[in-house]
Amino acid sequence: MTDQSNSRMYLFLLIMNIAAYVGYQSWRSMFNNFAVEIGNVDGYQMGIIQSLREVPGFLALLVILAIIMLPEHKLAPVSIIVLGAGVGLTGFLPSFYGLIITTMIMSFGFHYYETVNQSLTIQYFDKRTSPIVFSRLRSISAGTNIIAGVMVILLLKFIEYKYIYFVAGVLVVIAGIYCLTLDPTDPNKPVQKKKLYLKKKYWLYYVLTFLSGARRQIFVAFSVFLMVEKFNFSATEVAGLFIVNNAVNYFFNPLIGKGINRFGERRMLSLEYGTLIFVFTAYALTDSKLIVAGLYIIDHIVFNFAISIRTFYQKIADPEDFANGMAMGFTINHIAAVFIPVAGGALWLLDYRISFFSGVILAVCSLIFVQMIDREVAKAEGSVA
Repeated sequence: MTDQSNSRMYLFLLIMNIAAYVGYQSWRSMFNNFAVEIGNVDGYQMGIIQSLREVPGFLALLVILAIIMLPEHKLAPVSIIVLGAGVGLTGFLPSFYGLIITTMIMSFGFHYYETVNQSLTIQYFDKRTSPIVFSRLRSISAGTNIIAGVMVILLLKFIEYKYIYFVAGVLVVIAGIYCLTLDPTDPNKPVQKKKLYLKKKYWLYYVLTFLSGARRQIFVAFSVFLMVEKFNFSATEVAGLFIVNNAVNYFFNPLIGKGINRFGERRMLSLEYGTLIFVFTAYALTDSKLIVAGLYIIDHIVFNFAISIRTFYQKIADPEDFANGMAMGFTINHIAAVFIPVAGGALWLLDYRISFFSGVILAVCSLIFVQMIDREVAKAEGSVA
């Protein structure tokens, strides 16, 4: 990152990443407990909220239309501001429908920021550097999550949920406004195509992205809910688990980028999905509070291996397709996300284990498809006819 424009872009993304995860982690740390204790939300309603939370991700393809009117480096901080507004309002609408509204606002900001963040990263950093940047930003996000988690634990002793949400939201909005004043762009970078399209040669990227999104939803929607409902984790215990989890990821994440460069995307993703077969099976069968906490940490570590899907796309894609690929990827990633939490919430009422065994099936399918990565990279590089 010796290039000056790349250094400016890295600092720009760094500031917004910190802001995004201050807001998102504050929201997530308290949400399950806030929804259950204050909003009186049950498992089925939680599934609906989580499904609707992913609708903005499904609509991430509209980022391509948005950047026609607003450059990516402006759309990113605007998205941060929207994220902060959603977080800040959460505590003031403590009902099922109120949580839907604030969750949707927060989610639009978060998903649109993440889409642009990924696009800018693969535009400004080469194939060897982007895995390092992705994993370094993940590490810094984990460190930010630790600070946010500690603050939540401390503030919960003195302040109501709604005021913590409000303070976090205001801080995020301020950071977004500041980033609107910055211009880290380089006019010499390839101009991105501003239209929606799918390309046949990216088929494996689309499949892996879809399966990753499906498995992610089982983890996001139901792992913490399992802890709260079955194992009676308190808000303080959930926040504490997040701190431990992020401490582990703070030190581990930088190794992921190095691992991608050394071992390749196929091996890293094979390790992820092989581990997930064990993790989801254990989620379904364990009766130990300590074990389920450990599974959450393991799950979160291997979840970060998913950056390999983006770096795989960078290796097979034309440079002018980067923005489109990230936008379409986010949409495909969230196709399953729109219906899995609702379906999982309904199945939860029958037997919560069904949701996690579904995750095992998804992990097996993913493990099969990732074996095709090296072949597709070779095709893109012209070494295979």
